[in-house]
Amino acid sequence: MKISLKTIPHIANKIAVDLNKSGAVTMTKGLENVALEAQKVLEENVKQEMALEKKVDEICMDNEEEIEFMLADERQLFFMIKKKLAPEYGVILDYEERYSDISHKILDELYEEDLIHFEVTENRIKNIIYNAITSFIADASEIEDAVMDKIRSYKRKFIPGTDEFDILHEKLYREELMKKGME
Repeated sequence: MKISLKTIPHIANKIAVDLNKSGAVTMTKGLENVALEAQKVLEENVKQEMALEKKVDEICMDNEEEIEFMLADERQLFFMIKKKLAPEYGVILDYEERYSDISHKILDELYEEDLIHFEVTENRIKNIIYNAITSFIADASEIEDAVMDKIRSYKRKFIPGTDEFDILHEKLYREELMKKGME
């Protein structure tokens, strides 16, 4: 599953909380600073993929007539172009490898910014970060379903995309994260 800009602050908080709970690190400047640094790395990675997808969209649009003439499968073509351009944009398409790479980058940033100290191996810390990311993603669809069920249960109907819907959604999303101990 892809990481979206909307979920990044929640993932970053989970990383900070899980590192703190692990007992393997000492946070020198608090949980919030660790979460902010993790958030920066995650945002950079997601923005790289967004730039890649924008370029692929442009290529597809520029060749729209030829694609239609050839009766090509647009989704498959999109992925093939994305796969070809991914190294140029520094995007790893395999999610397992990607989350491992992100985990390593987060660890490097936390260490370089002197936000954490640890006496264990770097690999153990990287694995804590990796597990925080992957477990959040695994729980994300379950959380989203619970939030949408709650929104639908209200007598008043909320329209997706409106400010009211977004505020309510965010509030309920945070509540679900707290129930699961993820925030």
